[in-house]
Amino acid sequence: MTDASIDFDAMFAALCSEVGFCLHEKGQKKVIEALPKGLDAAMKAVLAAEGVDEPNAPGDLKKAVRDDCLKAHVQPG
Repeated sequence: MTDASIDFDAMFAALCSEVGFCLHEKGQKKVIEALPKGLDAAMKAVLAAEGVDEPNAPGDLKKAVRDDCLKAHVQPG
């Protein structure tokens, strides 16, 4: 995953509009730093930035963050 293959603005806009997680700059930075470790790590960074307890978060929420927002904006490359 390279930064060039990710539209961060679109990804964070989707998180805000689709899930209601409008991350501040510090939270966005943590998600960007987690992306090279995989989508699960990035999803956990999103939840942590929003103060959501990841182990107790609903599966539908995790799926929405991981698949609908993060994965949809990360192109293989």
